[in-house]
Amino acid sequence: MSSMKTISPSQLKSNGNASASQQENGFVDSLSLLHSERAVQELIQEPLVQGTDDHLIEFSEAMQTVAKALRQVAEAKASAQAEAAEWKRKYELERARNLQLEHKVPGNELWAKLQNWWTRASPDNAVGIIRLFLPCLVCWEIWKERNEQGSEALSFGEQNGNGEKADNTEDQPVLLNQASEQSEKCCGKNGICSHEVLRDGEPYCNSSVVQNKIMRKASFKLSWCCKGEKSDQHKRDVVSFERGNITTAERSSKQIALKWESPPQTLLILTKPNSTSVRILCAKMVSWLKEQKKLYIFVEPRVRVELLKESSYFNFVQTWQDDEEVLLLHTKVDLVVTLGGDGTVLWAASMFKGSVPPIVSFSLGSLGFMTPFHSEQYRDCLDSILQGPINITLRHRLQCQVIREAAKNEYETEEPILVLNEVTIDRGISSFLTNLECYCDNSFVTCVQGDGLILSTTSGSTAYSLAAGGSMVHPQVPGILFTPICPHSLSFRPLILPEHVTIRVQVSFNSRGPAWASFDGKDRKQLAAGDALVCSMATCPVPTACLVDSTSDFLRSIHEDLHWNLRKTQSFDGPRDP
Repeated sequence: MSSMKTISPSQLKSNGNASASQQENGFVDSLSLLHSERAVQELIQEPLVQGTDDHLIEFSEAMQTVAKALRQVAEAKASAQAEAAEWKRKYELERARNLQLEHKVPGNELWAKLQNWWTRASPDNAVGIIRLFLPCLVCWEIWKERNEQGSEALSFGEQNGNGEKADNTEDQPVLLNQASEQSEKCCGKNGICSHEVLRDGEPYCNSSVVQNKIMRKASFKLSWCCKGEKSDQHKRDVVSFERGNITTAERSSKQIALKWESPPQTLLILTKPNSTSVRILCAKMVSWLKEQKKLYIFVEPRVRVELLKESSYFNFVQTWQDDEEVLLLHTKVDLVVTLGGDGTVLWAASMFKGSVPPIVSFSLGSLGFMTPFHSEQYRDCLDSILQGPINITLRHRLQCQVIREAAKNEYETEEPILVLNEVTIDRGISSFLTNLECYCDNSFVTCVQGDGLILSTTSGSTAYSLAAGGSMVHPQVPGILFTPICPHSLSFRPLILPEHVTIRVQVSFNSRGPAWASFDGKDRKQLAAGDALVCSMATCPVPTACLVDSTSDFLRSIHEDLHWNLRKTQSFDGPRDP
């Protein structure tokens, strides 16, 4: 520091020659550096222009987008040039080979080969073949007549004096120009021919290139895949495919309606047992239907005995004697009327193993998710239903079959059981957790360790499945609910699977105790280790008549029966925002 020269303030205000000489001699002006530092500090302390950083970021992103687009354009251009060069090379080789074969194969023999190939061609491709090869043949004939000398030169150029093949031909550009003249004569002023393909600005006729240029979308077919005949269920045709495009069937109406083609003649009345009010209503309804509507009435044997105890007038009521006649009820009955709650509807559905007639359910129970009609207006309701048309809800059923581990073939399996609400697999009286291995179309799903598992239809979503934490689902939504009962895992949440899957639940071999399966709360069966329960969607749904429509009836039931989202309205005299 002592070696540095001191500069007076007067010298700082000079013309600057001294400072220049000082810089040349290697001296630094300490005062000017001090002023520069102050200027930098003031510049840093000054607030930046608002939005400068945002604009810089946007500009940077825009530049990145432009650079990406330019890079993609360059790559596309390079790819197109490489493809054009490859097609040009293929064209030159094909042209040289054709010209070489011209001198070896007479014209009539070549025409005979083309004619033979035409005969073997498929009739389905005749139109495409005509459009593809006819212009090329015309161009070939014109070229053969007017360019014999050029073809000889090309044929000679392909082989040198020693019999070796030449790598390139000098006459190739001449041939391309000649092909251009031919295409002009072929096409005239009507534009590009169907056989003409442009590569590097040069038209030429090449059938193989034209075939590659005519791109068609691949056609395909869709089919339902089922593993085994036993699991093959009827699938509704809701998917269509045409020209490689997949679409779903358009729903003509949001609501399914039933219109009678001929008036109903036979009615089946099913009642809730051990109810005096139901028995009185049944007697009144049977009398009215017989006298006013002139219908044939079927009732259960128990109900017929009760009616005959009241009066011999009800002797016209029909019933059945054994289970074989029950299996034939769907061939006799046009309409089913239930007097009771949802349990009566479940009982009515269980009586029909195949197709089910439309069910009209009157509410005489504690809950009415599937009983929308009021018993007090049964005459008006039945008048409207018998006249038609009526809105219906198609309620899907599950087909369940128990397969024992000791069964050696399919003939030793038990008869399938149809359920409208759910099938439940629980631990029963055992104190041990269930250990159930679950598979969906042969794919492992999970191992259920807990109190059990519920496989429910969407109609049964408001029953046991809802109490176990499952979702409420509209009854016309096709699906199977997979709901665990008190699982031994907090992350085990319910699932909703599509309707076309097959679910297999097997009791694990290392299970500490057996499991029990119940179907709509009945027909309880024990499942030992190795036994399995196979469930899939049944082919025949249960049609139930609607009071208004399926959506209105569903929303009404969850509001009135479950009091869904019912709470007191927030008062208006509370604190308010200023």
